[in-house]
Amino acid sequence: MSLHATEYNTDQTPQQVRGLLAIYIHWPFCKSKCPYCDFNSHVRDSVEQERWRAALLRELEYMAQYVPNREVTSIFFGGGTPSLMPPATAQALIERVRTLWKTSDDIEITLEANPTSVEAAAFKDFKTAGINRVSLGIQSLRDEELKFLGREHSANEALKAIELARNTFSRYSFDLIYARPNQTTATWEKELLEALKYAGEHLSLYQLTIEENTAFHHAYAKGGFTLPDEAESEALYRMTEDVMTAHGLLAYEVSNYAKPKQESRHNLAYWQGLDYVGIGPGAHGRISIIPSPLVGEGDERSKSGGGGSKNHSLRNSPSLTLPHKGGGNIRIATQTLKSPERWLENVEKNGHAVEVWQEIAREQEVEERLMMGLRLSDGIDYAAFKAQTGYDLAPYINQKNRDLYIAEGLLENNPARLQATLKGRLLLNRLTAELLV
Repeated sequence: MSLHATEYNTDQTPQQVRGLLAIYIHWPFCKSKCPYCDFNSHVRDSVEQERWRAALLRELEYMAQYVPNREVTSIFFGGGTPSLMPPATAQALIERVRTLWKTSDDIEITLEANPTSVEAAAFKDFKTAGINRVSLGIQSLRDEELKFLGREHSANEALKAIELARNTFSRYSFDLIYARPNQTTATWEKELLEALKYAGEHLSLYQLTIEENTAFHHAYAKGGFTLPDEAESEALYRMTEDVMTAHGLLAYEVSNYAKPKQESRHNLAYWQGLDYVGIGPGAHGRISIIPSPLVGEGDERSKSGGGGSKNHSLRNSPSLTLPHKGGGNIRIATQTLKSPERWLENVEKNGHAVEVWQEIAREQEVEERLMMGLRLSDGIDYAAFKAQTGYDLAPYINQKNRDLYIAEGLLENNPARLQATLKGRLLLNRLTAELLV
């Protein structure tokens, strides 16, 4: 299938391709911590909304100076639970993005939301603020399963929130979690078919995984519950593919299904290696910049282990790794401080809370692009890869293992792209590790 949002003109230079930009804004607060969640989310009794709005705007402006003259194709408010932020905060950030960059005429602006009645009531205000797509964390349409997953809403509240989203926004999606304890293909198929009655043009369907340092991790280790084994998980995944395809929602990524032209543009930016700016606590970013010093005071420098770059200590701020000086664009990985309190304090003092600013070595970039690109049903187009990066992918691929995986039915036999089969997408960690030279 064709991913319209990310098709490239292969005559474009890497600079032209990298002219596109996505913006991720992290709101770290939740009403409660879900037992399966390892995201950077926190429960607080109160939030100083004006301070947070000002700080998010300030960090956005700080990052903008390193990626000027771009076209923003998507903005994504993630979390945490960003539907808990005042709609006025979302509006201020959207308006500031529009002043800092050119924005696409059909820009996608997504808000993650939980289907509680209080948050759903604010949907109209978020639409007025500029949100045009909402992603609902439904997770299940069974009350007993919602209780197991630690969700605060009921199945009935979930359906009401979906209806409100459908009547408010031009585009909406919702998430479900499957491969839960004691779940069979029959019970999941019944729930999935019910969900499809309410689905729009996009659904995200995630198999339950046990992440470290979560409540589920501790419970699972103690034998509190079991999950479907490998064969059962594969059967659930294959059945999911069959049902979704039959209903016209095609798998464009391992866990995401959409009708043609309705893929999540923002998530495609991640999976296909476009630049994105990340602001807010614990936000990651990947940007291509013309090398220049970071803004700030202090001049203590020491050698760093990454790409010939330098480590720069700013007064009252985390240690940052500077890009080297020289010609041409370089690819930078960024990450902000995870603690909401530390993040807020540093932004107010320094204009940002970036603690990682690291040039990405070519081998690391190839590995990241393999990990992300093989998740897509279309895989990695060799010509598009070169248009983005300026170099060929083939020399970094173990051709012997590639041929072996084609013979095993894990990769498609396609000379124009590196593309996993459905069977291969179940073994992505193995493929990524063994395809690298």
